[in-house]
Amino acid sequence: CVYFFFIQELLRVMRTIDDRIVHELNTTIPTASFVGKVDPGQTCKELYESLMDAHTNRERIIKNCIAQTSSLVKSLREEREKAQDDVALLKQLRKEQTKLKLMQSELNVEEVVNDRSWKVLS
Repeated sequence: CVYFFFIQELLRVMRTIDDRIVHELNTTIPTASFVGKVDPGQTCKELYESLMDAHTNRERIIKNCIAQTSSLVKSLREEREKAQDDVALLKQLRKEQTKLKLMQSELNVEEVVNDRSWKVLS
């Protein structure tokens, strides 16, 4: 994934819904004075759907980056086998391997964030 740091920032912004889940629930459940004005079932359904969409989109982005970077790492490894003395190639390979590890870590972070949100929503 060429724009790795952009992707990390995008994921941070996309996780806002998860970061604010408690606030969203507090504003979703009406107080006694607003019971007739808000349909909490519909609002919860919309929040659930928003979470599902956010989780699906983030996972798709992360997995796409992992696939792209994995492919690049594989290609660089093959080149490296042919050119053992190429220091620049070795540096690029290590850089891409680090990026791949970070994106795989993002997938783990995503799992934790998603679990937390679903527990709060439940």
